[in-house]
Amino acid sequence: MLKRFIGAALFALLLLPTFAVQAQSVKIGYVDPEVLIANMSEYRTVQQQIQQNYQEKQTALESMAQDLQEKVQKYQKQQPLLSEATRQQREQELRQLDGELQQAAARSDQELAQYEQQLMQPIISKVETAINNIAQEKGLDIVLRAPMIVYVNESTTTNIMLDVAKALGIEVDEAAADASAGN
Repeated sequence: MLKRFIGAALFALLLLPTFAVQAQSVKIGYVDPEVLIANMSEYRTVQQQIQQNYQEKQTALESMAQDLQEKVQKYQKQQPLLSEATRQQREQELRQLDGELQQAAARSDQELAQYEQQLMQPIISKVETAINNIAQEKGLDIVLRAPMIVYVNESTTTNIMLDVAKALGIEVDEAAADASAGN
């Protein structure tokens, strides 16, 4: 048993320099896709479409809420004149309308999120493709996503932000590119 352990330890020591050399040859790049997306004209168009869709949904919800409010006010005025059975029936109707309004608001939020995801997916794919292409051109093994990067050693990593921006045909300020690296 001891011979096996010693043999395994010697084998590991022999391989350690090989792993260290391989680790030193790993090429790492970094980029902030959010900065790239924010600078794309397609993104601004998508934001306008989302805002328009939101306004339409908000207008419909406000109309429903106003209708409910009018019915509540009408009920409150008539309440002293109503029988107990009629009062309970109207209160049930108002609760039902309020529930429908809440469901419509939740459905609207869900539809808006799906709409945004649908519109953003082509932009995200375009950025991912550009990042992958630049990473391959530069022979990078790993590309880290900024702004989550806390520290970057400029001598051992490559900021590919401007290269990806150029591939996408967009302008990104060099200061923004540098800031995305956590510098």
